[in-house]
Amino acid sequence: MPKALTRFVVLVALGSTSFFGTAERVRAQTYPIDCAILLCLSGGWPASASCSRARAEFIRRITPWPVEPPLQIWRCPMRASHDINGTGKDGGRIFDILFDRPRHPLLQTITVAPSQEVGLSSTSVFPAERVETGDRSNEFSIMLGQNRADIDISGPEFNFVRSIRVFDVRNARQYEAGSEGDCERSAVVVLGTYGVQGDFSWQRSSIGTLPKDHVGLERWGDNCPSIRHRSVFVEWRDYEGKYGYEQVNY
Repeated sequence: MPKALTRFVVLVALGSTSFFGTAERVRAQTYPIDCAILLCLSGGWPASASCSRARAEFIRRITPWPVEPPLQIWRCPMRASHDINGTGKDGGRIFDILFDRPRHPLLQTITVAPSQEVGLSSTSVFPAERVETGDRSNEFSIMLGQNRADIDISGPEFNFVRSIRVFDVRNARQYEAGSEGDCERSAVVVLGTYGVQGDFSWQRSSIGTLPKDHVGLERWGDNCPSIRHRSVFVEWRDYEGKYGYEQVNY
């Protein structure tokens, strides 16, 4: 495991002790909730008051309405220094990953309009222009858009971010209609995913893409039992690949 990522995971393992502190300290400090979500998710949601709070916010965001990205990594300043103890003496960065990674262009997920396509898929990955300054904290500055991580997270150590998928079953209905008893089916399903740098996007999906742990549509397409269903299902894997999910029916 890379040295910097080891420090990243250790912070998660600290749970409610030296990193997150008591509930009172969490309220007192200006620690962004999305940093807590990022850390706790990577560590498999360790048992602590702060990780419980982070997970509750993660689930609240996918609870209608509206359905939001459960992790908003662009709200977590990973290049910023945080004073953990409130003493002003720590001076360390919560995320040291930037400074241990090799120099390379930042990869970004960019949607290409049909009129601009030149033998490319609608979504392609391009290297972004790098800002060359004496300050290495700007080395991987993002130049082409907002709502993504402020450091390069294209490496495999951040696959847990890209593992998050949100299935929004906005409407699924199956019923018999007409004198012949014809089976009518209609469904609107959208899938939310994360790109190379933690950018979030929605795309059309279908009932057939729902994970096996989704509950409520098991008899879809089986003869014609009456079904009316709406739900949001989010799944993820932590840093070690352990699977987790939550479903909210509405």
